[in-house]
Amino acid sequence: MGFFDRLGRLVRANANAAVSSMEDPVKILDQSVADMQADLVKLRQAVATAIASQKRLRNQADQAEAQSKTWYERAELALKKGEEDLAREALSRRKTFQETATSLVAQVQGQDAQVETLKKSLVALEGKIAEARTKKDMLKARAQAAKAQQQLQSAVGSIGSNTAMAAFERMEDKVEAMEAQSQAAAELAGADLESQFMALEGGDDVDDELANLRQKLAGGPEAVALPAGDAPAVKEVKVSEVDADLEELKKSIDKL
Repeated sequence: MGFFDRLGRLVRANANAAVSSMEDPVKILDQSVADMQADLVKLRQAVATAIASQKRLRNQADQAEAQSKTWYERAELALKKGEEDLAREALSRRKTFQETATSLVAQVQGQDAQVETLKKSLVALEGKIAEARTKKDMLKARAQAAKAQQQLQSAVGSIGSNTAMAAFERMEDKVEAMEAQSQAAAELAGADLESQFMALEGGDDVDDELANLRQKLAGGPEAVALPAGDAPAVKEVKVSEVDADLEELKKSIDKL
């Protein structure tokens, strides 16, 4: 394959692709119906021309046949009058017109076939145009619906890469983070306040116990609470009596 052949094919392919991309189905449908209507007008004109030619040929054939009969009658008349040369000339004219009539009849037959074919083509084209007109509106509606669907899909597909949508989603995440921080701060503040109140509520018991202990320590051994009622007299214990027990305790500890 030559370079120029490849180059020419490439140019045609690019041109076809460009034309296809620029085609609007709605406009093409309207134009197609208009073109078919123009073809119908041309075909009607062709049929009319063919019919006119058919009639003209038929008239010429009829005239030639009539002239052929006329010259035959003249040949008879001349022969009856004894004019043999004149009769021969009349027969010669009659033959000419007879041959012309035969040729014209053959042309008329061919023209009849051509007119019949054109009439069938005309009827077929009229049917196709009527069908095309019926389908045109439906196809235009389908084309417009398909175009709208493509635009919708394109819009939906571009949402993911849209900077405005990305910014919106980023701000949504930021608001949610701020809300979470605010909620956490509120929970921490509530927990700290709760602990402070618990400390205040529990502080009275501790203070009371602390005061009682101070009072006991300040009062000495006598301040220790004793059972109510008549308590038995406390017998004084001498230190010498305890020393023996203390020595015994030390020995037992050393043995351990």
